[in-house]
Amino acid sequence: MPRREALGPVTMQRVALLAPREVLRDVLAQVADEGCVAFAEPGGPGGNGHRTARPQDATSGRLTEPRPNGTRPVVAATAPDLEQCEQRGRFDLVAGEAEIARRASECVERGRVCGVPGWAPSSAVAPLAERLRPLGAVVVPLPRPPGVQPPTLLPATDPGRPFAPLVETYSTVPYADVNPSLVAGLAYVAMFGMMFADAGHGILLLLLALVVRQLWWPRLRGLQPAWVFLAGAGAASVVFGLLYGEFFGPTGVVPALWLTPLEHPVELLAAALAAGAVLLAAAYALGSVNRYREGGWRQTLYAPSGLAGSALFLGLGAVAGGLFAGADWAVYLGCAVAAGGLAAAYVGLFTAAGGGGSGAVEAGIELFDLVIRLGANLVSFARLAAFGLTHAALAAVVWTATVALWDRGGLGLVAAVVVFLVGTAVAFGLEGLIAAIQALRLEYYELFSRVFVSEGVPFRPWHVPMEQPTRLGEDPHVESSNGKSPNGKEDVA
Repeated sequence: MPRREALGPVTMQRVALLAPREVLRDVLAQVADEGCVAFAEPGGPGGNGHRTARPQDATSGRLTEPRPNGTRPVVAATAPDLEQCEQRGRFDLVAGEAEIARRASECVERGRVCGVPGWAPSSAVAPLAERLRPLGAVVVPLPRPPGVQPPTLLPATDPGRPFAPLVETYSTVPYADVNPSLVAGLAYVAMFGMMFADAGHGILLLLLALVVRQLWWPRLRGLQPAWVFLAGAGAASVVFGLLYGEFFGPTGVVPALWLTPLEHPVELLAAALAAGAVLLAAAYALGSVNRYREGGWRQTLYAPSGLAGSALFLGLGAVAGGLFAGADWAVYLGCAVAAGGLAAAYVGLFTAAGGGGSGAVEAGIELFDLVIRLGANLVSFARLAAFGLTHAALAAVVWTATVALWDRGGLGLVAAVVVFLVGTAVAFGLEGLIAAIQALRLEYYELFSRVFVSEGVPFRPWHVPMEQPTRLGEDPHVESSNGKSPNGKEDVA
């Protein structure tokens, strides 16, 4: 894997597909089947701005609008007879020809040669060119247009791939940026575990992840892509549950390896703020790397989410640490670093505001907002302790009621079991939902807001599969005597 792809999206290449007009239709069919080229929208960034009014067949000029029956389009290697396709209900082929005609209408013509620009993964350019060569078409690499961002495709071998939806629901990773999926996923499950800290509840989540992964309950099929999240959240909950001594509440089944939340709330709050400081530092570090990859050292130095913001954050942290430890040198050093960060951030904000008197005022207001938001973002991590305490308190109430009913004997035993099961279900469902939402909120507002300052363009290749005959020499467009096409699929009525 190239070094760049180990850190960010797949390396993309701007290409132009060039083909003689008479074979354009067959060339586009091969490209559609390959499914590795994303075409620029006409008139958009990098587009050619040239398009006819209505899609037409690339060879005959016949209008080929697909029938509105929801059929997924399929292309044929050579142009089929559209009238026969319609008569035999092969609207998938009709829709496929309409897709090809639409792309053909976006081509630029120079004499007998037609061309259309697009983006493709660099590793796919050579195989695509080899496939198109027998048709007389070529794939020409092009330089990146100024001001146009290549589309983003995350590597399939990325170790953070299972956590990619967490990032994608916030923003598409810009092409130049580092892909933070793995780090973001680990941070999410750690924050979830700190708020949902109970070894028993964590084991339930692990069991749910196993059920979803193995599809033992078909109704949970929609959750299958999230089984890694469930497993990670369950494992983190077990770890923090052991640290807090929680197993379906304060049952005494496991000892507290660190502290009990209800007895040490101040220590838990301090730990939550410390965890938040570490996560914010990581976000600033990743943001600084992204600013450099996006715009070089100048943008890195002056961006509030780059080195300027990092210096301010580290400086204020040194001041706080120095005051707590009574180290004057740390306080002075922290003040100097924070002042340097403020000055650099002000220069960047002033330049972005356009300079002048109004720019100076706007930069000053934004600088004040930067400091306020930094403090608010750090304090926001106190919710890791607050919801951890809430979870422990709710579990303690359930366990106390269960023990009280159990000690009465008789029907109290049955009532104790009912209270424990119902209370555990309520605590598990309610606190699990709250912890999931709060961890997502911290991820988006406190962390991702520093990692990303722009949004990428997702790589959406044009892909229409090609219908292939099952035996050499068979025509996939001819209906067989049993009412099926030779590939065994039912014809669409």
